[in-house]
Amino acid sequence: MSFNDLFSYTIVLNSRSPRRKQLLEQMGFMVRTVKTQTSETYPADLTMEAIPVFLAKKKGQAYKEELLEKEILLCSDTMVFLHNKVLGKPKDKQEAKTMLQSLSNNKHSVISGCYIRKGEKERLFYEKTEVYFKPLSTSTIDYYIDKYTPLDKAGAYGIQEWIGMVGVEKIEGSFYNVMGLPTIALFDNLLELISL
Repeated sequence: MSFNDLFSYTIVLNSRSPRRKQLLEQMGFMVRTVKTQTSETYPADLTMEAIPVFLAKKKGQAYKEELLEKEILLCSDTMVFLHNKVLGKPKDKQEAKTMLQSLSNNKHSVISGCYIRKGEKERLFYEKTEVYFKPLSTSTIDYYIDKYTPLDKAGAYGIQEWIGMVGVEKIEGSFYNVMGLPTIALFDNLLELISL
């Protein structure tokens, strides 16, 4: 299989995330979105890195539709960890504010787990990025929550939005991973998958 062969495949994205779909299309892929309902539960003894991988595989195993010859299933789960604790999607604006206050002047980890499958072949991998926020004033946090949509995002923020431009001092690792898709690791693993 050559490099160019990869682009003849359609990615079956088991996610309704518009950001993941957009990133895949920007990478040059044709994308078809599906959504399988699975619980977000996982064993309590898993490491930080293992949790999103476990959930991504769970989504992949729940998808029972047969893939066409030129289709690759992609399931991904991105999680935010602060001091080894999960920060999920906030339930309301007050919880979003509390989360952003905890991220202020702090380093946190964003870990994406991915599961890809073509026929009987599958691969699992993860990517970890460290994100550093500067001290965030109350007015900065309130402005972001009022003007943007933090309630649908793990950790109550999107790095590609205003808060990332004015609040994130630096990152160590993949920027796109923080958006929800580890594009470099995904591309490399897709190339390996089609050559198996």
